[in-house]
Amino acid sequence: MTRTVITTENAPALAAPLSQGIRKGPVLQVSGQLPLDPDTGEVVGTTVAQQTEQTLRNVTAVLKAGGAGLEDVVMLRVYLTDPAHLAEMNGAYAAAVGEPFPARTTVYMQLPPGLLVEVDALAVLDD
Repeated sequence: MTRTVITTENAPALAAPLSQGIRKGPVLQVSGQLPLDPDTGEVVGTTVAQQTEQTLRNVTAVLKAGGAGLEDVVMLRVYLTDPAHLAEMNGAYAAAVGEPFPARTTVYMQLPPGLLVEVDALAVLDD
């Protein structure tokens, strides 16, 4: 099986040694996406809800570029900077992702200043 790099201008390109996504067969892994505007590279929003919405827009853009959608996601990993943000993030997440929800893990970690959330995704497509 060939490993295919997935790129899109509809999600931010990061100055890091990573691909926006990788697809191998029916499996598509989306690298951690941040709440950055793809056109400007600037952080979108000051609340965790606003940042979650933008981050999930970026995840969705990479999924789409790889031939997938949120309905193909089996696992999302959410990285938050503060446990106090969980309820607000859950509200924005539920609205953006919709039911049936994929499996999810939430981890608390330090992100660069101004960033409150990061999300990566694992999708499996019907091939």
